[in-house]
Amino acid sequence: MRVLVLHGPNLNLLGERDPEIYGTQTLAEVDETIGAAAKEIGLDVRCEQYNSEGAIIDALHAARKSFAGVVINPGAYAHYSHAIADAIAAIGIPVVEVHLSNIAAREPFRRTSVTATACRGVVSGLGAVGYVLALRALGEMIV
Repeated sequence: MRVLVLHGPNLNLLGERDPEIYGTQTLAEVDETIGAAAKEIGLDVRCEQYNSEGAIIDALHAARKSFAGVVINPGAYAHYSHAIADAIAAIGIPVVEVHLSNIAAREPFRRTSVTATACRGVVSGLGAVGYVLALRALGEMIV
């Protein structure tokens, strides 16, 4: 089964941006981890990264016809993008949200995720392992 992993804004700077918060792995290394885990689980995964809200929405809309589920790290959009939340709710396939950092322990504006309300589950604060756990959960949902 095909799964889309969507990385949101600024994740292309992983390994450089605030490594004490987001870790030292680059996005390419995270994607390698995701690919290896997906293969082990028996999923066909495609990873994409977008900095713009509209591109994420377009990718979600397209996913409904080509993928069985989505793992999304909406980045800062999680905290205010009702448009992405609406897109997640509209596509009719399961979506699991991932955050590398523990958003509940961050600045007050980061503690609420409006996109999470449209997702089947959320993994937060476990670094890149969160993507692997989200893939495992998604694999159970789409069997």
